[in-house]
Amino acid sequence: MSSDTHHPIECILPPHVLDAIKKHGTADQKERARRTLELSATLRSNREAQPFRPVQSLVATATTAIYTANHGTTLPGTVVRTNTGKKSSDVAVNEAWTGLKATLKLYGDKFDRNSVDGAGMPLIGTVHFDQDYDNAYWNGEQMVFGDGDGTLFNRFTIAIDIMGHELTHGVTQHSGGMDYQGQAGALNESMSDVFGSMVKQYHASPRTKAADADWLIGAGLLAPGVKGVALRSMKAPGTAYDDPTLGKDPQPADMAHYVKTTQDNGGVHINSGIPNRAFYLAAVGFGGYAWAKAGPVWYQALIDPTRPSSNSFADFAQLTVTKAHGLYGADGAGIVADAWQQVGVATKVPA
Repeated sequence: MSSDTHHPIECILPPHVLDAIKKHGTADQKERARRTLELSATLRSNREAQPFRPVQSLVATATTAIYTANHGTTLPGTVVRTNTGKKSSDVAVNEAWTGLKATLKLYGDKFDRNSVDGAGMPLIGTVHFDQDYDNAYWNGEQMVFGDGDGTLFNRFTIAIDIMGHELTHGVTQHSGGMDYQGQAGALNESMSDVFGSMVKQYHASPRTKAADADWLIGAGLLAPGVKGVALRSMKAPGTAYDDPTLGKDPQPADMAHYVKTTQDNGGVHINSGIPNRAFYLAAVGFGGYAWAKAGPVWYQALIDPTRPSSNSFADFAQLTVTKAHGLYGADGAGIVADAWQQVGVATKVPA
């Protein structure tokens, strides 16, 4: 098993999108995609070679802090906003701040979790990373945001669910982990989409019920002229974009269309569409707000100390059904089991 399984740099923009740009983009777009892929590989290698620094040592007195890399690649960079500071004139700084705070609020209010690690870990975000960098990622210690190239992608702070997505990788990391390979890796990505979407729905004013949400991940990220609405659709996987440069959204909506590939650690950003749709179906099946009933089921399954890091779709699905039964009885378990059944994953409802 590759070291990427245990030390991934979890990026919001899937490598298959960057590969498509390398094939179909303009000369400038191809060069940016190549650079982004190479930089991600370098970052991953650096992470594998060095032990984690305690995040608390970076910002000892702030619950949240935003830095700027000033278009370089040194992290965390120069601090530009903390709890004691004023709102910035830099829109990316303020968007990152809002996204980190909104993620803390959802986890605190609805899941009684104190930050990413459950123990008050300070949250750090670095904006203006590199030149026209087309990605955002969690590196095990902090969030990092590129500005986008302006022709295919806008700034990566523009969508609040991106912050929720990436910080949830940290929650998963501190909750027993999920191996970043195959179905376990797709579940890892799906958990981030699930909670990233709930962050957006909870932060909205008024808050958005499951039946009324768009269930899009990264809405607003695609630049004008790109044929698409987001990076992914949890409601309808495979429909988020269909663009001459980016290609067509390859996500399957059910197991009948599961994609077998050696790319992207076994298609972790592709096959995540299957558990994503299962959560959407469960949330709508319960009705009301996603964080009210479906959210606690998925959260309790994520933090269960008996859950293996190598969990398959079937393993995790059964765990969610069991958790739903404990929380809401046979009716709740039936709703969750039906959601998984609709995406082709069979479960058993406890007697």
